[in-house]
Amino acid sequence: MPLLPSLSHAPTVILLAAGRSARFRAASGGIDKLEAPLQGRRVRDWVLAAVQHSGLPWHVVERSHTAHLDRPGMGDSIACGVAATAQAQGWLVLPADLPLVQSATLLQVAQALQTNAVVVPTWQGARGHPVGFAASCRDALLALTGDLGARAVVQRYGPHLLPVDDAGCVHDVDTPQALEEARQRLA
Repeated sequence: MPLLPSLSHAPTVILLAAGRSARFRAASGGIDKLEAPLQGRRVRDWVLAAVQHSGLPWHVVERSHTAHLDRPGMGDSIACGVAATAQAQGWLVLPADLPLVQSATLLQVAQALQTNAVVVPTWQGARGHPVGFAASCRDALLALTGDLGARAVVQRYGPHLLPVDDAGCVHDVDTPQALEEARQRLA
């Protein structure tokens, strides 16, 4: 059963799955981190399950969506996802390599986005994901390119930092060691 609270303008989750996974591939003998097995599912399936459980609308940005670009980065992926969901009431940008993120965190960010232009969840002082952007950020998000993601948009609008009780919002699996830590946390 979805957890969706009564949000007057539910944002769309943009699940970023278009990255090259270069650091993980180099350290793991060529395995894509999003396809890596984790307790019987792929890493990306854990993230998608949290998104689906939240009840929020969502869109996945795959490599095929950015293949027409020369050396696409996270900024390009975000712009692609926003363009594909341009009528959304806002966006939660969530990399697909955070398998421990909780659906409750997505909902907390979505709720805080009702009164803030940019929302960044934090866990024990560390900034995490998903980062929420109100519809007023649309043009700035559509203009993103390169590897810096949406940092400039976050800085421009000034983020509302939202403390959450979710280590999963900061625990990505960029290395095989981080994947092993995720396995241990799930066990």
